[in-house]
Amino acid sequence: MPFVYGLLAMLAIALLHAAYTDIVRREIEDWLNAAIALGAPLFWWACGLSLWPDVAMQLALGAGVFIFFALMFALGAMGGGDVKLLGAIALWFPWGVMAKVAIAMSLIGAVLTVIILIEHKMHRKLGQPEVPYGVAIAIAALWPVGERFFNHFA
Repeated sequence: MPFVYGLLAMLAIALLHAAYTDIVRREIEDWLNAAIALGAPLFWWACGLSLWPDVAMQLALGAGVFIFFALMFALGAMGGGDVKLLGAIALWFPWGVMAKVAIAMSLIGAVLTVIILIEHKMHRKLGQPEVPYGVAIAIAALWPVGERFFNHFA
């Protein structure tokens, strides 16, 4: 079990780094998304997931989330780093938890968007405001990660 907590701690650090770089540079690095995705199989192994159906379901969920948000990227609604981050995160959580992450992400993202729009208007900036959606993604994903540490019933 300590290995599981270590992996979750590394995921939390990676999510915080993703949020930070998205705020500072409006970019989430590919190497970070790859590291998150490549850490998932270690997490599966540490949790004792079986290849069938557990790992297969995680892979299907990761692919499904990635494809859905890739369509959002194609429509101009999200950045590419956000899409890759969501696909990588989906490899870590079961579908029920990922649904909660998506709902939390949407709500946090809406609040963040309103804040960015107000700030954009107050400073009379030109052009379209850029919302660092990686912040909403990271905060939403930190919720189930933190549950393992702070809620002994999780």
